[in-house]
Amino acid sequence: MLELQVLHQQKESIIERLGKRNMPVDPALLINEVIQLDLERKDIQTSLDAVLARVNQSSKEIGMLFQMKRNIEAENMKNQVSSWKQEIRELEERSRDVKQKLEEALLGIPNAPHPLVPGGKSPDENLVYKNWPGSLPQPEPGRLPHWEIANEKNIFDLKLGVKVTGAGFPLFRGKGARLQRALIQFFLDEAVAAGYEEVVPPLLVNPETARGTGQLPDKEGQMYFINEDNLYLIPTAEVPVTNIYRDTMINPSDFPIKLTAYTPCFRREAGSYGADVKGLNRVHQFDKVEIVQIERPEKSYERLDEMIAHVEQLLEKLELPYRILRLCGGDMGFASAMTYDFEVYSAVQKRWLEVSSVSNFETFQTNRMKIRFKNEKGKSVLAHTLNGSALALARIIAAILENHQTSEGIIIPEVLRDYTGFSVI
Repeated sequence: MLELQVLHQQKESIIERLGKRNMPVDPALLINEVIQLDLERKDIQTSLDAVLARVNQSSKEIGMLFQMKRNIEAENMKNQVSSWKQEIRELEERSRDVKQKLEEALLGIPNAPHPLVPGGKSPDENLVYKNWPGSLPQPEPGRLPHWEIANEKNIFDLKLGVKVTGAGFPLFRGKGARLQRALIQFFLDEAVAAGYEEVVPPLLVNPETARGTGQLPDKEGQMYFINEDNLYLIPTAEVPVTNIYRDTMINPSDFPIKLTAYTPCFRREAGSYGADVKGLNRVHQFDKVEIVQIERPEKSYERLDEMIAHVEQLLEKLELPYRILRLCGGDMGFASAMTYDFEVYSAVQKRWLEVSSVSNFETFQTNRMKIRFKNEKGKSVLAHTLNGSALALARIIAAILENHQTSEGIIIPEVLRDYTGFSVI
């Protein structure tokens, strides 16, 4: 949620930056609505404070008048106070109504993109931040897409997933299940070695938690909801992990806070038909290792670079060709100020597959969650939050099956062999 003070102080800049998102509504209308509601809120509060002051002062004078036996004057003043109390009730009701409208308006505005974020409407306008330096791998004759090699080698079964649950819920088995588990442990070990503390969070969250990271009110349609318990299945570990520090005043000496978690992730998002969603390209349940950081504002973009480097080295160790994109405003998530996507190349499909997003949310999430610290002057300041996939497994497995496929079988990347216990499928 954008900060009210920043909206007042940097109105034109915020409107210009929101313009990069290609929003369906003119951002100037949204920002002006918020500012007007906030000014109305302040006016009501000023009037309320004035009436409360009159009531307090008159209450003291009434007592003095009764002590002085000036009962008629005291009774007249009591009547006046009664009318003021009615005015107070009306002002408080107006205040609640305006505050609710103000919060709803703020919750509906996405984060303002960082000045370096390119404008654009679609993924086609994303900026290639770092390209694969060499030639892209070419498939050998007879190389199969991952959904076909999976059936041949008994790695995962999409039909059984449909039988047990439905489309988009693959069932891994045999060496496929072991490869999945090996990747999870490898990613966790790498994160811990990089200074992240591992946590095991709940897979269900309440609406307040989902609202804190920006999933609500933006992504209700993409999350699975348990109506009876008013709980959501998590779309990513970012949601419960970041909320660990909700309503917390952080000790500055604790920065940077670095957390990692492995969780299954659940997303209802509907996909199109065709190769784009075949096999593991798009599923409703997938495993992911997430990294989260909470940091001082002046250090957060340094941390973003650090997280990008962390994901890079994972892909290099897995011997997968990759590129990094800086997302344009129209392709960024609702809560993000800047996002970098990592894509690995699928030699058989001859296309890039997104496997990670690394984002800086600046104060957008911490303003909702009230994650603060006191600076050197003792002033309460909002921290910055960041998160990244390190990594999302479904497409990583797809990339390994396709890029490491040879006539002898699927060669397991060397870094994983101690985890899998085998070097080839």
